[in-house]
Amino acid sequence: MKIRSRLARAALVMGGLLVVVLAAIAADAWTALGARADGARRTRMERSPQWKDGHFENPQPLWNDWWGSLSAMFKASPNVGPAEPPPFMSGDRHRFETPPATGLRVTWLGHSTTLIEIDGHRVLTDPIWSERSSPLSWVGPKRWYAPPVALSELPPIDAVVISHDHYDHLDHPTVSAMKDWDTTFVVPLGVGAHLAAWGVPEARIVELDWWEHTRVRGLDITATPARHASGRTGIDKDATLWAGFALHGPEHRAFYSGDTGLFPAMKDIGTRLGPFDVTMIEVGQYHSAWPDWHIGPEQAVLAHRMLQGRVLLPVHWGLFTLAAHGWTEPIERVLAAAAQGNDTVVVPRPGQSIEPGAPSPIERWWPSLPWDTAAQHPIVSTRLE
Repeated sequence: MKIRSRLARAALVMGGLLVVVLAAIAADAWTALGARADGARRTRMERSPQWKDGHFENPQPLWNDWWGSLSAMFKASPNVGPAEPPPFMSGDRHRFETPPATGLRVTWLGHSTTLIEIDGHRVLTDPIWSERSSPLSWVGPKRWYAPPVALSELPPIDAVVISHDHYDHLDHPTVSAMKDWDTTFVVPLGVGAHLAAWGVPEARIVELDWWEHTRVRGLDITATPARHASGRTGIDKDATLWAGFALHGPEHRAFYSGDTGLFPAMKDIGTRLGPFDVTMIEVGQYHSAWPDWHIGPEQAVLAHRMLQGRVLLPVHWGLFTLAAHGWTEPIERVLAAAAQGNDTVVVPRPGQSIEPGAPSPIERWWPSLPWDTAAQHPIVSTRLE
């Protein structure tokens, strides 16, 4: 009887600990999910031309081959991630003390996170410093290398722009660490609800619809159309808007695509807001079964031309495994496509700073691995007529 009693007490203790652990996990994930927009924020969203039937919509709907997406999981490249961490350039805030000689400098920090120094202003795009792209700290796509520059070692940031609320672009722990910064968060409609729930003061949140702009300390920031989607829970699909951003300083112009498929209005962005000294366009994490979600390498080069870009800096690759292709394939295909049109591409290693006005020759810091060509695995967005 004593043994049974001890076992029963042990089972109760273990059960209680399990409940506590599960509750802690649920609380952590629940906070990371963010918040739904309501009140005046919701009213403004519903006035948007992009808002239809209770959610945001693309002018060109996204096409999906669900069976192809499922089968792709069983045909992944053996090189979806690096065998060892890629080389990166680390540093601290002292490296940013000297202004760029040309007035425009971009530091690629991996995936879609960049620090843009433009005409005396500093802008951070889609910052993610967490170990994983996930609402949980212990599961989900894991980064391949540590952040090249610690969050605490960044110089003062004038604006943080966030393109949409997917986990590899809107990172809860990173935003929470920034909530007391003297910076302005510029986001698409509805995304501000997440930031406010995580402690960012409403006075430092600016929400924009497509083609709307704001001025932050003398720098003009315009939200541009994009072709993508949003959602953090699975049941909040397209409840917030997605966008790219154009940055206009007194002397220079820069463009960041966010996540997007190809769409006709790319040309309108170039006509209305270009030409751009540098375009930062996503090139990785794609598949032919969902060609409208992510633009792919060849279409990224085409978009660069439509945008009237002078120098292309490929982003959205080199940090997380989010698709079945080899990890070096996006940049190999970008360079092949750019060579056909004599386009200028810069490929900094993670953490490296480049000045588009004085681009350096490409240094192949990534390994030579097998990769599928555009002919073998074409990424062609739909509804482009």
